[in-house]
Amino acid sequence: MGAMAVIESLMEAATIRRPKKLKQFQTVELRVRMDCEGCERKVRKSLENMKGLRSLEVDRKQLKVTVTGYVEANKVLKRVRRRTGKKAEMWPYKPYNLVYYPYAAQVYDKKAPAGYVRNVDPTFPNPERTDERYTSVFSDDNPNACSIM
Repeated sequence: MGAMAVIESLMEAATIRRPKKLKQFQTVELRVRMDCEGCERKVRKSLENMKGLRSLEVDRKQLKVTVTGYVEANKVLKRVRRRTGKKAEMWPYKPYNLVYYPYAAQVYDKKAPAGYVRNVDPTFPNPERTDERYTSVFSDDNPNACSIM
């Protein structure tokens, strides 16, 4: 038996255990279609026992679920979709005051909650578009602006 113990200890020493990759503390916001209290309860129960979860907020009026903790965004999204069967997506909106052009064609969304607009990549306006040319002509930031003003 002494030889077997020595062999086992050598085998254990040969296997290298890699440390687990630590998850970062983050906030994940999802948009989930919820019509009633039952839907809200179903979403809440699907996420309550998730490993690494610190807080969970479900806002049925805005169709918003906020998860904070040591979780990964794609795992939270998959879990909601799989366990509830509901259509879920990452929160597609930004607060109105953080968007450069809140009423641009791709940004403005009538379905967005109050105070929010669609989250799109921040791009500067196309100089060839006429509506942008006319608004920038009378801008205080433009050094070549109209001298009448």
